[in-house]
Order: sequence, then C-alpha cells, then structure tokens
Amino acid sequence: MIKIGDKLKIECYKHSGYLEQTSEEATVLEIGEDYLIVANDRTKLTEHNGTSHRTNEPAVLFFYKNHWFNIIGQLKQSGLFYYCNIATPYIIDGRTIKYIDYDLDLRVFPDGSFRILDRNEYKYHKKKMHYSEELNKIIEKELSNLIEYKKNGAKPFLKETVEFYYEKFKNLNHN
Repeated sequence: MIKIGDKLKIECYKHSGYLEQTSEEATVLEIGEDYLIVANDRTKLTEHNGTSHRTNEPAVLFFYKNHWFNIIGQLKQSGLFYYCNIATPYIIDGRTIKYIDYDLDLRVFPDGSFRILDRNEYKYHKKKMHYSEELNKIIEKELSNLIEYKKNGAKPFLKETVEFYYEKFKNLNHN
C-alpha cells in the first residue's frame, strides 16, 4: 500500500510490451480514488536503449485510473509548460507506476497555446503494432477529452495547482 511521501519508479511501456522509459523517482503527493499525483526534480530517466539523462526541472505528474492520459506540469525557468501523454490508465505494481504510452502528446505552453505532437509516430506504431479500431477510437476520444480538459481549465492546468503540489513536494523532501 503506497502512502504520501513514498518514492516510486515510473515505467512507460509501448503497446508491444517493451519498456520505453524508466523514471528513477517520484514522490507521492496525493492519492485519490481515481488519480495519483507525484512530483520529482532532476530525476534520472533511462531510455529503452540504455542511455540516461536527468530532467532539467521540477515536474508535477497527474495520473488517472479513468482517463487515457497523464499530465506533466514542468516548472521551467521560462514558465510553466505541460507535456501530456496519451496513455493507458496507470497501475501500481509494487513500488512502480506503470502505463502504456500511445505516442500522441499534447504540449501546452506558458501562454496557454498548445500543439498535438507525434501524429506520424502514432500512425507508424498503429500500423506496426496492429492497434485495433476500438483502441484507435479510445485514443482519439481521449485526445479530444484531454484538449477539452485543458480548454476548460481543469485543475492540473492551473498554475496555482502545480505550484501547490510543488511546494508540498519540497516540504516532503526537506523534512
């Protein structure tokens, strides 16, 4: 059973089952019935090919059990950016958050504008990994839901929400 303050790994898989990326550490900030909020700062990311690097900034991550996306608020020097993955709902396996990434991403900029990324990668993997029509419909619907979530100013997309959780992260990691 996980609790606030626990440190978890994050594993991102592809539809075919291979491990795409591992994030070394994320601190649990809040556990809801259908969501999990964690944060990290300069955490080590290891790619599928074995290369690794550290993130450049603190991030607050929002994972969901009922949505096919996760939201990462990145606190960069130049402002608050978001990187949103179209992905399966998360599961907890021991001390690890796991999900399957489906390539499509939504990048949100500090001025509120956004752009959909990686459509070509999605099309390539859809064909290569034989995504079903049902899966494709879920992914397209969840991308639309994510855009609506952003347009409607859902809590993860509010600067004060990300700042609140970042302060909570700093307090948990300095006490």
